[in-house]
Amino acid sequence: MKEIIFGIVAGSVAAIGMGGGTILILLLSLFGNIEQHLIQGINLVFFIPTSIVAIYLNVRRKTIDYRLAVTVIFFGIIGAICGSLLSFKIDNQNLRKYFGIFLLIIAIFQIYSFFREYRLEKKENNK
Repeated sequence: MKEIIFGIVAGSVAAIGMGGGTILILLLSLFGNIEQHLIQGINLVFFIPTSIVAIYLNVRRKTIDYRLAVTVIFFGIIGAICGSLLSFKIDNQNLRKYFGIFLLIIAIFQIYSFFREYRLEKKENNK
């Protein structure tokens, strides 16, 4: 039952473009008692149908810059290969720690970006 809830929560977050895979990894890590390598594999499989739906909807809305997309896809494939090879050289506990540190860095950056944008917007409105 909890897997169904995890899927619905992660799918909903992915549908609004907020990183459903990250949420899925977090939920499975905290509540699933599953090895980190397996969790990341599950996340990759989860990503396929959610990305197909997102691509379809964005193609219909004409919100894709194809030139930029091809560049990002090309280098994303290179990064995925390198990251995958690297992850298998790291034991499960360290991989979990590194992923947690990565999420923490991303969270700090997102919070910083939010407050920076907020200050700039407030400054613009006061002019």
